[in-house]
Amino acid sequence: MSEFSNPFRPGAGHTPPYLAGRQTERDEFLRLLGQSTILENMVLTGLRGVGKTVLLDSFKPLAIKQGWMWVGTDLSESTSISEENMAIRLCTDLSTITSSVVIESKQYNQLGFVSDPETILHNLGYLELRDIYSQIPGLSLDKIKGVLELVWSTLSSNTESIKGIIFAYDEAQNLDNQSRKDQYPLSLLLDCFQSLQKKGLPLMLVLTGLPTLFPKLVEARTFSERMFRVVLLKSLNKDESEKAILKPIEDAECPLRLSDQSVDTICHMSGGYPYFIQFFCREVFDVFIQRMDKGKQASVPAVEIEQKLDADFFAGRWIRATDRQRDLLSVISKLKNSENEFTVQEIVEESRKTTDNPFSSSHVNQMLVALTTLGLVFKNRHGMYSFAIPLLGQFIKRQNPEIPHMKLNI
Repeated sequence: MSEFSNPFRPGAGHTPPYLAGRQTERDEFLRLLGQSTILENMVLTGLRGVGKTVLLDSFKPLAIKQGWMWVGTDLSESTSISEENMAIRLCTDLSTITSSVVIESKQYNQLGFVSDPETILHNLGYLELRDIYSQIPGLSLDKIKGVLELVWSTLSSNTESIKGIIFAYDEAQNLDNQSRKDQYPLSLLLDCFQSLQKKGLPLMLVLTGLPTLFPKLVEARTFSERMFRVVLLKSLNKDESEKAILKPIEDAECPLRLSDQSVDTICHMSGGYPYFIQFFCREVFDVFIQRMDKGKQASVPAVEIEQKLDADFFAGRWIRATDRQRDLLSVISKLKNSENEFTVQEIVEESRKTTDNPFSSSHVNQMLVALTTLGLVFKNRHGMYSFAIPLLGQFIKRQNPEIPHMKLNI
């Protein structure tokens, strides 16, 4: 049976063999594509492992089929260093769709006027866009707006039936303003698109990121509340999770068969998060094939998979926290609502009941700020906190050797 390759792909942003669920989100994206004037852009947000990048990638063929052009990339922290960097990012991405467009320019002599200047044809590539950017007077915002207006004018006159351009950026929570340096790249991005959309240009932003993204947008520009349609990705429901588990095995025509109990256990262990479904199923598949090849009964203890998940996914994040921060996270994991939302007061009360060294409100507030910087928790706009990593509470509980582990039987 070793001839059957493992169909499951638990990687960062790797497209799964079967994309379960998410039809509501795709329908919402198609609705936004149908706008005659861009009034709403999209923010696609959720915890790590919920499938934001995969869903964003699935939007691209939908947009192209509807007549839209698509540009974008992952956003790094370097994009937020300056307004100039943000402008360069936009020019770089635009050049992927403009480099095949031929435009005309006039060549004059050194005096700047000739009765019959020579006409030169050249492609509108990155260097040309940067040259246009540098020649436009004004601030960085004025310059990049001028570039985008020129690009849209050129593309719409040279390309038949183009409806607009999608600017799709993943990991957009990395965007920020640098007020200490008088640099506001995030505000530049928002001001630029808001201004051009008011003029009727069909240029749409699709930003994907962690739940910290939208509060950043609103903090930078309050009109962001009206500028974006926020789509919060949650874990898959039971039916969708089962399809994500079973469909790839069926499509691979592998003799592997999972019992109903095994499917239920994987659904429970994964919490319905697409990344964890892929991770658990890949481990189950490998162990099944190896044991069946050796004539052994195919049963997989859940603890083996959990230990591998802990080492591969959680440990690198957990080790960044100090001992005292881990104590606080352990208190949070004991809350009944630890996998959803919790407050400072709930943490304080739990620490008084379960620890010999309880936390004060001020101490909890300070530590939550530090843990937010570490990417372990985040604060939403309602004054509530949540774990920034799915199933982190269960990982913390597993650090207690007294907690029993389930057996996963195939």
